[in-house]
Amino acid sequence: MTTHFSTQAVHAGEEKRKPYGALTTPIVQTSTYTFDDTAEIVDFMERKAAGELPVRDEYGRYGNPTQRAAERKIAALEGGERSLLFASGMCAVTTTLLTLLSGGDHVVMVSGCYRRTREFALTFLARWGIETTLVPIDRPAELAAAVRPDTRVIFSETPTNPYLRVMDLARMVEIAGQHDILTAIDSTFATPINLRPLEHGVDLVVHSATKYLGGHNDLLAGAVVGSSQILASIEKARGVLGGISNPHDAYLLLRGLKTLDLRVHRQNENGQRVARFLDGHSAVRRVYYPGLPSHPDYAVAQRQMAGFGGVVSFEIAGDVETTGRFIDRLHLPYIGPTLGGVESIVEQPAVLFSLDPAERRKVGLGDNLVRYALGIEDADDLIADLSQALDGI
Repeated sequence: MTTHFSTQAVHAGEEKRKPYGALTTPIVQTSTYTFDDTAEIVDFMERKAAGELPVRDEYGRYGNPTQRAAERKIAALEGGERSLLFASGMCAVTTTLLTLLSGGDHVVMVSGCYRRTREFALTFLARWGIETTLVPIDRPAELAAAVRPDTRVIFSETPTNPYLRVMDLARMVEIAGQHDILTAIDSTFATPINLRPLEHGVDLVVHSATKYLGGHNDLLAGAVVGSSQILASIEKARGVLGGISNPHDAYLLLRGLKTLDLRVHRQNENGQRVARFLDGHSAVRRVYYPGLPSHPDYAVAQRQMAGFGGVVSFEIAGDVETTGRFIDRLHLPYIGPTLGGVESIVEQPAVLFSLDPAERRKVGLGDNLVRYALGIEDADDLIADLSQALDGI
């Protein structure tokens, strides 16, 4: 079996001979699956009770053939035993944490994690008696000190949004191993092309498949990858909570995954070239990109990442209004709050987060920060567009 990403992205997880002789995996658009007779139901239930992986489906909330093909492909790309697909990235995060944690447990979470993940932990988990301690991503001593006897999970993200901080996975896994704690990483920004956390000893990998895995800004999905043992309990929770991906989104995800390797390599190239250009422009105060030596986590990124991604964050030499004018002068990117697609998308995080300057400062968002999620356009065109916009302010 080949281990090359490009080949796995095209072929892994899908049957060679598909129904009706179709080349692509069909969309199985049904909520219910029927049985030939009672004996088939009994056999199915016995296999299910024994914990065997399903060879067929019974009801759409528990699984779908199109969805399972996408799960197998994602598992192959991440090097995991299994993968589970969810209705969104946040659904994957929340279902996973709800499965792994109980009242009285404690979570250590990196403070740079996606704000909705932090909100879920600090607001919703707290209602059920689950405490969360936030620690900076670059302070392993504080991470180790935050661990308590009731700590069950260390949850991080790498690279983080929007400052692209990189977690030292070896150190994180070492700390968790000393206390028999599960580790989980949101690896949405990295993708399995640039980083495979399971190979570094991480227990669970989470993706917002809406972003790079889908790659075309036309679906919502989330994924969790890990061992069959851990995912079995998460799968049961998904069946109860109901956050499964629909067959059509799973089909779109399968299509997007086939070009993941091609797209991410182009976005890596665009990211590196754009970051270098911005780093040398007088109208830019600071650039945040783990592929630049000026980034605080450059050494860690060099050690554990194969590429540094298509997101570049930077600060304009000006205030919130100047930054808005710069964004409005750009011609190529769309203005919006997502990333990972073939089209470039730009945003001013401070404006999208809150119009209150005090609130922005509280969470560390500078008024002049720009997050540019690069697509697969030609780098020369992207740089020319950035140049005219910067020169115009």
